[in-house]
Amino acid sequence: MKTKRENCPVYIYIICAAVTAAIMILCVCTGSVRVPLLQTITVIAETFSGNRGDIPDSVRSIVLTLRLPRVFCVALTGASLSVCGAAMQGLLKNPLADGSTLGVSSGAALGAAVSIAFGLRIPFAGLSGTAPCAMISAFLSLILILTLAYRLDHSLSTNSIILMGVIYSMFISSILTLVITFASDRLKHITYWTMGSFSGSSYGNAGILLLATAAGSALLLRYAGELNAFAMGEDTARHIGVHVRRVRLLIMIVVSAQIGICVSISGTIGFVGLVTPHMVRMITGPNHKKLLPVCLFAGASFLLLADLLARILLSPLELPIGAITSF
Repeated sequence: MKTKRENCPVYIYIICAAVTAAIMILCVCTGSVRVPLLQTITVIAETFSGNRGDIPDSVRSIVLTLRLPRVFCVALTGASLSVCGAAMQGLLKNPLADGSTLGVSSGAALGAAVSIAFGLRIPFAGLSGTAPCAMISAFLSLILILTLAYRLDHSLSTNSIILMGVIYSMFISSILTLVITFASDRLKHITYWTMGSFSGSSYGNAGILLLATAAGSALLLRYAGELNAFAMGEDTARHIGVHVRRVRLLIMIVVSAQIGICVSISGTIGFVGLVTPHMVRMITGPNHKKLLPVCLFAGASFLLLADLLARILLSPLELPIGAITSF
């Protein structure tokens, strides 16, 4: 039976949701072209009601076609990166861990770079050519990493996982350097993508991110108690009845799948999954039953504000969002 100490009071979640919603509205209103708050709310309300008022079509297009899908993608990506980072820090008992520790994000970045450099396309995919290549590369990277880690260490210990992730990331980095060397004419495009960007986001991207975030976060929340046990040490987790290897493998697969999908759509965005959980942990404490839900809102809010800065600091020039989050 859950006690009051295990979960945050409901009003905390309501406040977090309200703050995130307010930031989302702010991001829709603000940009190279400012849209008044009342017009923004009117356009969104008209979309649900089916009625069309006297709002100019240009404003309607800015809100519904350009900014709203981008805001959804940014919020969902931030939520995924943050909750995955918190889960990996608890799982590996390492404050420097995040969702990219396994190296899956590096694999996704390589797939995207190859697609950009050599013009690879997947005709039957519903997304642009870069995203499917990054997604497939991330999936193949996950299989390779887990297979090698299991062959080297059947117990999948923390040190083996971290070491394999570091080695794989360095290996992918060397291949990425070779790709850039042979496609120097597309260096700017590759570099910009690997630093993260949400330009060109669509409702289709948002739908994929919503499914991944909802399913992945639900599974991670389901194992919040096990993550609390891992945070106290593998031996402690094993003594209280946690199937250490099975739970660790499941969480790594869920986290890697979420990260791979995020990277395939937005590019590589650093530090969100590393820093945000630590900021939230200072407020909620280390209990993952409190930490993970609040991380969803904190990650979304953090990345929304970073994306807003990326769009307005040097408007109309858009900065890579990875540069903002890293700074």
